[in-house]
Parts: sequence; C-alpha cells; structure tokens
Amino acid sequence: MMDLSFILTFALYAFVMSGTPGPNNIMLLASGARFGFRRTLPHMIGIGVGMGVLILSSLLGLGTLFSLFPPLYVVLKWLGGAYLLWLAWKIAMAPTNEFNDSRQQQTAMRWWQAALFQCVNPKAWMMAISSVSTFTIQGELFAQSGFWIMLVFACVNFPTIALWAWLGVSIRRWLTDAQRQRWFNRIMGAATASTLVLVISG
Repeated sequence: MMDLSFILTFALYAFVMSGTPGPNNIMLLASGARFGFRRTLPHMIGIGVGMGVLILSSLLGLGTLFSLFPPLYVVLKWLGGAYLLWLAWKIAMAPTNEFNDSRQQQTAMRWWQAALFQCVNPKAWMMAISSVSTFTIQGELFAQSGFWIMLVFACVNFPTIALWAWLGVSIRRWLTDAQRQRWFNRIMGAATASTLVLVISG
C-alpha cells in the first residue's frame, strides 16, 4: 500500500491539472450547454479512457520518445493544433437548434472520439508524462506507484472535468433564443481556438 501522503499529493496535482482550462474542459463546457449532462457523459468517459491510455503508455516508456526525438513532439503539437481548430470551427458553426432538438443526439462527441483526441492533445501528453516522471518511485515500487497514479488520476479526473460539463448545463437556461445560442457557439468556438496557445507553447 502506498503512503497516504503520496496519494494525497498526487490527488491534488491531478485535480489542478484536470481542472485548469484547456481544450478538453472548454469543449465539455460547450457540450454541457448544447447537449446537457447525460449526452456529454460519453465525452467525459472518453477523456478518462484516453488519459488512462496515455499514462499507461508513459509508464511503459513511450513518453520518453518525445525526449529522444523532439521533432515527434513538434509534429504532435501541429497535428493537435490543426484538429483543435477544426473542432473550434464546428463548435462555432453548430446549428442553434441542437440546444433543444433531441433528434440531434448523434452530434455529441462519442467516447472513442474524445479518447482519440487525447492522442493528439499535447496538454494531455504533458499531464501523462509529468505524472509519471514526477510521481513514480523507481525500483521495486515502480509498478505499484504507477498503478496508484492511474487509479488516483481516474478517480480525480472524472468528477473534476464533470464540473465543467455541469457549468455548461447551468448556462443552458440562459440560451433561450437563437441569437444567444449563436453567440454562445461563437464564444465557445473562439475559446476552444484560444487554447491553441497552450498547444503551441506547451
């Protein structure tokens, strides 16, 4: 069993990293407002699955490739940035009837789409690599500490990002006409695009 101080320290780290603004949280805010909490659940689950895969990959040594071959990280940043701009455009141009039309359920992000997005999300890679490099214990406790990192991150990440979806749901009540919905979509699209600064500078 890992020391309680180790678990609490990493839990605080995971909370801060999961709760700060970034592509995932801005898109969850928009999704909560547009589709409601229940239809945003697959998006949140996908983020958790994707982050779990990234942390496991880092534990297995994949994260060191970025240190050994820096151009790989540059390619990742530009691929992630391009995809992020495409998502921002989709959010900004989303039809306003999605707020009220239950027939638009299929437009919400699927869990596998959210999971795959983590693979080109530099912030997600940075969170995974820094979690492993900072908190794993070398030697015979490496596997055990890695297990606890994955477990604690999963337990902290989901409720933390859920707060962003709930914030979107709370905003939903103010989006009562097409003009407000249109402006909200544009603001969320711009906010999503603005996280490109984190992607490029990270």
